[in-house]
Amino acid sequence: MKLRLLLGLVLASLGIEAQTVRFQTNLGNIDVDLLPVSAPLTVQNFLGYVNNKAYDNSIFHRSVGNFIIQGGGFRLSGNNVQEIPQNPPVRNEFRESNVRGTIAMAKLGNDPNSATNQWFFNLSNNNSASNPENLDRQNGGFTVFGRVRDEASLAVMDRIAAVPVPSPGPLPSPLDAAPLQNYTSGAPTAANFIVVQSITVLTEAKPPSISDGGILSASAYGAYTYAGPGSYLEIFGTNFSEVTRVWSAEDFSATGGAPTSLEGVSVTVGGQRAFVNFVSPNQVNVQVPSTVATNRTLSVVVTTNGGVSNTQNLEIRSRAGGLLAPASYRVGDRQFVFATRADGTPLTPTSGATGGETIILYGVGFGAVSPFSFNFAGQVVPSDRLYTLGFPVVARIGGQTARIAFQGLVNGLVGLYQFNIEVPFGLSPGDHRLEMTQSNEDLNQTLWLNVR
Repeated sequence: MKLRLLLGLVLASLGIEAQTVRFQTNLGNIDVDLLPVSAPLTVQNFLGYVNNKAYDNSIFHRSVGNFIIQGGGFRLSGNNVQEIPQNPPVRNEFRESNVRGTIAMAKLGNDPNSATNQWFFNLSNNNSASNPENLDRQNGGFTVFGRVRDEASLAVMDRIAAVPVPSPGPLPSPLDAAPLQNYTSGAPTAANFIVVQSITVLTEAKPPSISDGGILSASAYGAYTYAGPGSYLEIFGTNFSEVTRVWSAEDFSATGGAPTSLEGVSVTVGGQRAFVNFVSPNQVNVQVPSTVATNRTLSVVVTTNGGVSNTQNLEIRSRAGGLLAPASYRVGDRQFVFATRADGTPLTPTSGATGGETIILYGVGFGAVSPFSFNFAGQVVPSDRLYTLGFPVVARIGGQTARIAFQGLVNGLVGLYQFNIEVPFGLSPGDHRLEMTQSNEDLNQTLWLNVR
């Protein structure tokens, strides 16, 4: 922070404003700190295109493994690719080395002063003396005008670089090395390209702040003021993220691990990194790690590019089970549980279950599963076996014990439990209390189920 403040003071004394720009792509955001001291004309040239929105809906049209990914020259119009109009070229300002995570201007061969609108990210250290593609030693050196700001942005850069380049490419040069996702054959469509949806100048990030009392377990699953290992939390406050996004398949590691950082936002619970499911300006949703200490109060802290939040404390219990009961299932003063029939058809508060029928309920926060060695938080549940609840629940409907055919994690998802419950015979038509007990403790929800 001191170094960044010092740099800001130096730039201010020169009449130059330090700026960060965000490349918002369909695979995530890349934040870049511009280098106006090293390359003032190039930065001014680049920002001219940015301010005119010339790069909106543009594509990465060239990807070379372990070398560069290039964009800025073409954009989409429907499924068609069009050239972006060029401003006059800018004088070469090579001063910074082309190392991994820098962005530089592309230009014509044998013409150092030919850069216009195209740029590229260096995927590797492209300044090695033994590298025939040494970008510092050819064509007057390639002008570096920015650096990728953080690890989360570098991960997005690498994610784009990992998108396949068909060989031979379906498009003519200079688009024959364009990365295309989910492409099979024929003319590529807009959905196949890696798109820069926009490039925007960011204001200086403000530190995040968690509101007093601003941490609850998942609102549709009980909204408790406490949590347990594997519980989902909703954290409310300010200055969390400039974008709104939920995790996607691309955010998971090759081992199926959920991200511990999303758009530069991370959260710790008791000093352990939680799994970040959702970010927005005023809310962050995370899953508590399986390995946190229980039956005590732990600290919760949010960290963003703007700094570290205040600390709020949260009670962590061994288990904090809650069943899915969304607000839309509340009728009058009664909160009905969400349930489906065995074929997946949802029940409603008025379309009741019948005696002997198996219904399926869903929940979170019910704790460890068998085998107990499976640290379920942050992991996509494998489909190779059933992971059953380590501390089983007992269910009662209308005061009668209901048989539970299965209780455990849902394969293919993260931290969601499933309960296959047989509705007892002999219940009178109408609304009945649904009661769930785990380890001799009742769930902290008052729920109803309609029976025909």
